[in-house]
Order: sequence, then structure tokens, then C-alpha cells
Amino acid sequence: MILNRANWDQNSYEAFVKHIKEFQDIGYREFNKKLIPGEEHIIGIRMPILRKLSKEITYGNWRQFLDVCRYTYHEELLIQAIIISSIKCEFTEIEEYIVGFVPKIRNWSICDSFCSGLKITISNKEIVYELVKKYLYTDCLWQVRFAIVMLLEYYIEEDYLKDIFYFCDDLDSNEYYVQMAVAWLISMCYVKFEQETLKYLISNDLDNFTYNKALQKIIESNRVDIEKKNIIKNMKRKNRN
Repeated sequence: MILNRANWDQNSYEAFVKHIKEFQDIGYREFNKKLIPGEEHIIGIRMPILRKLSKEITYGNWRQFLDVCRYTYHEELLIQAIIISSIKCEFTEIEEYIVGFVPKIRNWSICDSFCSGLKITISNKEIVYELVKKYLYTDCLWQVRFAIVMLLEYYIEEDYLKDIFYFCDDLDSNEYYVQMAVAWLISMCYVKFEQETLKYLISNDLDNFTYNKALQKIIESNRVDIEKKNIIKNMKRKNRN
């Protein structure tokens, strides 16, 4: 199928969905179903293939593609995420696509893949930062996770560290995928800013589950030496809030 086409409509998009199903890997589909609980609509297409398909689309009328695409399948969302992360145009337009895509996020895989691909953030730090902060306090767990993972990917720097610790304390969520994202964020802060993060860990308002998971992720890191891991182990809390 020609993917770098000049025009996309519902018929050509239906043909596209049929086309990508030809790349189905049943074993990979079953693996992903275990990895992404609750996501039933998985075709089973490996990421290198999805990236190749997405790249071909960007050589054509990707705007029209994004206008007609749907999100029944997990892979449809991944393709959209890859395209939005790689398009070349004014940032104001990319921002519109980001804002349009975030509400479609429905699992950790889509969320984290989208965040890691948004390298455009590096050259638009402050604009994206203001956008990210808005999602921290929404009622949708995936939008909150999006904000946290964006902080993890692009904002673990001295200028943002105080804000990050404030956000971690201020977030009041018992959602597993939010708590795990916060724990991951804190562990990466420790790797990059050990003393500042240690001071935060000694005095914080985290729930016990998130706090202990942050310690666990620090201990599991290959970038932390044994002596420091032993110190972190001894900081574990016994009871969950």
C-alpha cells in the first residue's frame, strides 16, 4: 500500500488498517496483552515496523492522515504518537496535535512511548513545561502520568528540581500507574542529583507505597553503587498509609 499519499479519507484509512494487520505477530500480541493489562485491542506489530510505516506516512499528507485516523487498536495510537513526535512544522501546530492526542492515551505504553518521542520539547522547554503542569492536576490518571513522564524525560535539571519535588508531594493519587511514575521520577532524580534527592527522601509527604517504590527503583539502578544502595535499603518504611 502507498503510504506517502497526497490524500487520505475514510476508505483509504480502512485499507490502511487492513494493511497493517498483515504485519501481525501473534506471539508478540499475546506478550503485549500480558504487559499492558486491560488493553484488549492489540494487533501485535513490532515497533520497528510501526516506525517504518509512520515514517512513510510523514512523507505524504500526514495532516490529513491524522484527521481521519481512529484509535480502535493500540497500534493505531502508537502510529499517531510516532507521527506527532516526528513531524516537521511550526511548534504551535505540533502543540495542537499534542493537546489533541493526550486525551487519547489509555495505557502506560502509549503514554511513555509518546513522551520519549517528543524531543521537540528540548528546544521548547518553557512552553512545554507550562503545558505539562496543566495535566498534573487533571482527573485522568493517564494525563497525570503523561505529565510525570514528561518531567522525567526532559526536566530533571537543577532549575526544575525544586518544582519536581513539590509536585511529587502535592499529587494525591492512589492510582498505581501514577504512583509508579512518581517513584520512577524520584529514582532518576536521585541518579542525577543524589544529595538533593536524598534530602527530599528524608523529609517528604509521599504515601508509603510510592516512597518505598522510589527506594526500590533506586536500589535496582545500575547507576547507584552498593554502599549507597545499602543506605537506601535502610530508609524503607514498614507500613503503608
